[in-house]
Amino acid sequence: MGGNNKGHRRRFGAVRKLPSGRFQARYTGPDDVERTASETFATKRDAEVWLTRKEAEIHEQEWTDPDAGKIHFRDYAASWMTERKLRPKTAQLYEGLLRLHITPTLGDKLLMEITSRHVRQWHTKLLDGGPGVSTVAKAYRLLRGILNTAVEDDLIKKNPCRIKNAGVERPEERPVLTVPEVFALADAVPPRFRALVLLATFGSLRWGELVGLRRFNLDLNARTVKIEASVSEMKTGKLVTGRPKTDAGVRVVALPEIITGDLSWHLQRFSESEPDGLVFVGEKGAQLRRSNFTKVWAKAINKAGIPKIHIHDLRHTGNTLAAMTGASLKELMARMGHSSTKAAMVYLHAAKDRDRAIADALGEIVKAGLRDESKSDRDDVPLVGRPTVS
Repeated sequence: MGGNNKGHRRRFGAVRKLPSGRFQARYTGPDDVERTASETFATKRDAEVWLTRKEAEIHEQEWTDPDAGKIHFRDYAASWMTERKLRPKTAQLYEGLLRLHITPTLGDKLLMEITSRHVRQWHTKLLDGGPGVSTVAKAYRLLRGILNTAVEDDLIKKNPCRIKNAGVERPEERPVLTVPEVFALADAVPPRFRALVLLATFGSLRWGELVGLRRFNLDLNARTVKIEASVSEMKTGKLVTGRPKTDAGVRVVALPEIITGDLSWHLQRFSESEPDGLVFVGEKGAQLRRSNFTKVWAKAINKAGIPKIHIHDLRHTGNTLAAMTGASLKELMARMGHSSTKAAMVYLHAAKDRDRAIADALGEIVKAGLRDESKSDRDDVPLVGRPTVS
């Protein structure tokens, strides 16, 4: 092998000297396509080192087609969306996140061009832009998920989304109603919605689960409600009924006896009469819509004289009360319809705090009892071995 301008043949690839004096490296990839390095090298040794690394990538099955990532992010994201069977509400959320918060910045970049620095700059700009930290976390998780798939598709080597905890949502603490406040709200809504308030709270049901509930889902003799459907309201106004988001969402929840009378009265007076009829309908007999219910809700809150809360806070209140009964983590997850322990742990923590308050109150009762006893026994019985009461 000579050291002239002719191609320098190696066991793997080839190096040749260009008229400019720099060196060019070529190799045949595992797809039998000959490729030339995207850069030239100052020395033949540098070109050979580059080929050695490329050969190692192929041997260790870490090689990726250098042309594969030459696809714009917006095009790949669109394909990513169509290749997945997403729930209508989820698809709507993802479409909005891409359109409003991701593709305006990253859409025109090739997948192979997106670096960790680009992601950091995008994330910082989004946080400063004010869509809310929860929305930013959702957008980051979506971007990371799409680029994870690009890694799996061998389009890029590594996911550039590496910001620690950027995808973690930290929702604000939601208010918890007292039991009297729940019943005050139930009294304040129109009679046809009283049972809805009570069932949302003491059955820990989501709005979509309440709207999708059928008569045959309620067994008042057994005091149970079976959740097997959920209704989503799209931005177009269309109502879409489907299974709950996860398998854990399909569940049977036991109900306290105190609300069965209200449920029985509601079924007789307001529900659709057929066995598969809707339990909750509007005043004109149509399926409930959150968009229409908000006016009723706001009026009832003012009438009840309670702080402004969301409808979902009824479920939050019910979950908190359930945790205070001493329910285990597994029992709470089953009742709430969660497949993850994360949400249930929040309520167990709240119950732990409440348990401490109960213990403190119990201590005051014990002190008071000992104080009363010490008064009656002070003159004739020494308080040997008793706790000192201050």
